[in-house]
Amino acid sequence: MTPAETRAESWSESDAAAAPASEPVAPPVGGGAGDRTPDGAARADEADAPGAAVAATEATDAAAPSGEARGADGAARPRRWTRRRQDLTVFGLFLLAAVWVTSQIWVDPAGRVASLYSSDPAQVQFFLAHSVRVVLHGEFPFFTEQFNYPDGVNLMANTAILALGIPMVPVTLLFGPAVTFVVLVTLALAGTASAWYFVLSRHVVRSPLAAAVGGWFCGFSPAMLSHANWHPNIISQFLLPFIVWRVLVITRSRRPWRDGVLLALMVTAQAFINEEILLFTALACGVFLLAVLAQRPGLWSAAWRPLAKALAICTVLAGSLLAYPLYVQFAGPMAYHGLSDAVRDYGNDIAAFFAPGSPTIGGDERANVNLAPNYSEENAFFGWSLALIAVGIVAWLRREMLVRALAATGAFFAVLSLGERVSWWHRELFTGPWEWLVRLPLLDAVVPTRFGLITSVVVGILLALAVERSRTLPVERRTLRTLTVAGLVLALLPIAPMPLKVTSRPPVPDFITADRWRGYVGEDQTLVPIPVPNMGHTHGMRWAASTNLDFKIPGGYFLAPRNGNTGDPGRFGGRPSGVGRLLEEVASTGRIPKLDDRQRRRSLDELRHWRAAVLVLPVGQHHSEQLRRTVEQLVGPGRRELDVWVWDVRALTDQPT
Repeated sequence: MTPAETRAESWSESDAAAAPASEPVAPPVGGGAGDRTPDGAARADEADAPGAAVAATEATDAAAPSGEARGADGAARPRRWTRRRQDLTVFGLFLLAAVWVTSQIWVDPAGRVASLYSSDPAQVQFFLAHSVRVVLHGEFPFFTEQFNYPDGVNLMANTAILALGIPMVPVTLLFGPAVTFVVLVTLALAGTASAWYFVLSRHVVRSPLAAAVGGWFCGFSPAMLSHANWHPNIISQFLLPFIVWRVLVITRSRRPWRDGVLLALMVTAQAFINEEILLFTALACGVFLLAVLAQRPGLWSAAWRPLAKALAICTVLAGSLLAYPLYVQFAGPMAYHGLSDAVRDYGNDIAAFFAPGSPTIGGDERANVNLAPNYSEENAFFGWSLALIAVGIVAWLRREMLVRALAATGAFFAVLSLGERVSWWHRELFTGPWEWLVRLPLLDAVVPTRFGLITSVVVGILLALAVERSRTLPVERRTLRTLTVAGLVLALLPIAPMPLKVTSRPPVPDFITADRWRGYVGEDQTLVPIPVPNMGHTHGMRWAASTNLDFKIPGGYFLAPRNGNTGDPGRFGGRPSGVGRLLEEVASTGRIPKLDDRQRRRSLDELRHWRAAVLVLPVGQHHSEQLRRTVEQLVGPGRRELDVWVWDVRALTDQPT
C-alpha cells in the first residue's frame, strides 16, 4: 500500500463529519481515494487545494473516545498514551533541551554572556527595561531618549520586542533584565519546537514521532542555536507555524472573514516580536503557494475567492493596528531607510550548508570562520549527512506535490541566502540574484543570510514527512525501526545542540546598584559611562537597564540614520562623537594622547550637548588608569567613589554654550 493510499483510506465520511466546520474538509496531502493512477495508487500530487494538508488524526481522534483504541475484534482497548500525554511529554523534552542549551547562562545570568559578542544581549536587556517603563510609567513605546541622548532612538526600527518584553515585565521587575533575557531564550527555543510539533501533528502527519522530529529540527536547528546567544527576537518563532497554517487554511476556508481576522491578530503580534521574520514568513508562504499552483493551476479557481477575502480583511485590520507604529518606524524621528553596508551583503557560503554549526556536537568554530558573516549568523550549517538526506527525501517522495513545493521553496531561499556574491569556501564565484533584489523596498532592510532560516524550516518538515512515509515501506517492522533510527541518528547527531559557550562579564558597578548616582544626575541630565557606549562597549547600557532606565546615557548600540538625519541609510550608532572616538581608542590601545586646548573645548561642547552631569569609569575597566588620565586632561581630576572614578561636570556643562 502506498503512502497516499494509507492516508486516503483514513479519510472517511465520518472523518469529514468530525472535522471542524471552520476548516476545509479535504483529504490529506497525498490525494483522495477516488483520484488514482493507472496502477491503482492514489496520485500524491493531486491534493484538492494548497491548504489540503489536514491530518487524518483530527478526525480519528474525534471519532474515538479519548484514551481508547479499537482492536481487530472491535473491542475497545485502553491506550497507554493519550494525545495529551504525548503532547506534554514532547513539550517537556523540548523544554529540558532548551534548558540544556542555555545551562551555562543560567549559572549566572547577570555575569555571563556569549563568548564572542556581548553587544546584542546588552541591547536586548535595555529594550526589556524599556518595556518596564512603558508599563509602569506610560512611556511612549516606539521611541526613547533614554539612550543616544538627546537625539534618541527609533525603537520600531530597532526591534524593541515589545510583544515579548511587556508580558515579561513582572520577571524583569523581580529578577532584572539579565534573567528575563535567558528566560526568553529558553522559552523561545522550546516554544518554537513545540509549536511546530503541534501544527505538524494536527495537520500534516499522523505519527507523533514524525511531528516531534520535525518540531525538534525547527526549534533546535543550527541556525536557531546560532541566534540563541544573541537574538531572542529571531528565535521566538512560536507564532509562525500557526500563521503558516492559517494562510493555507484560508485557501479553502468557509469563513474567510473570520480566518482573516485571526491571521491579522497573529501578524500584528509577530510584528512586535520581529518584523524581519514576519516578512520571511510572508515570502515563504507566497513562494510555496506559487509552487503548488505551478503544478496544479486549476486550484486557483477554487482558492482565489476565500484567499482574497481573508487577505483583504487581514490587510485592513492588521494595517489599522500597525499603521501608526509603522509610520513612526519609517517616517518618525531617527527613522532610517536601508541597512548599514556592514550587514547588507551578509551571505552564506555554499560550503556552509555542508558543515555542522559551531554550537553543535560536530561543530568547529575555526573551520566555520569564513563560511558565515559571524558566529551569530550561522544560518545554514546542516552538515553533510543531513544535506544529503534532505536531497534523498525529495528524490524519494518526489511524486508528492507537497514535497515538490517544499523543495522549491527551500531551494529558492537557500539561493537568496548566498547574498550578493556567491562563494565556495570563501572564494567568490559569481554574482548572486540578491544583487538585483537588495534595493527593493522592505528587502533593503533584510539580512540575506537569514533566508537560510526558511530553508531550515523546510528541512524540518521534510524530515517529518520522511518519518511518516517510512511507516508504509514494505519492510519488516523491526528492520524498519532500525533503519528509521539509524537515519535520524545519521542526520541529527552531528548537529545535536551543545550548551552555548559563554564568558564572564564585569558586574554592574556598586555605584549604580547602590543608587549613589542619584546624587548627581537630574531628570534632564545624562550619566556618561567611560568609554562612551557604542557597538563595542555596551556595559553602560547594562548599567542603565539595571535601574530600569532611570537615567539617560549618550551613545549606545542601535541602528540610526547616518548623521542623525531622518531618512538617511542606517548605520550602527548615533552621530559621530569626537570624545567617544578618543576614549574608545584609549580603551582599545592603552595609549594616552596629549590633548591640546582645541580638543578640550570640542570635548566640553559635546558634554554640554549631552547635558552630562557625571562621568563614571569603573576601577576594574580594561586600561582604566590610561582612561582616567585621559579624562583628567579633559575635565580635571576625579575622585574615587565605591568601585568607580567619578567626575562631576555639572559646573562645566551648565555653562551657556
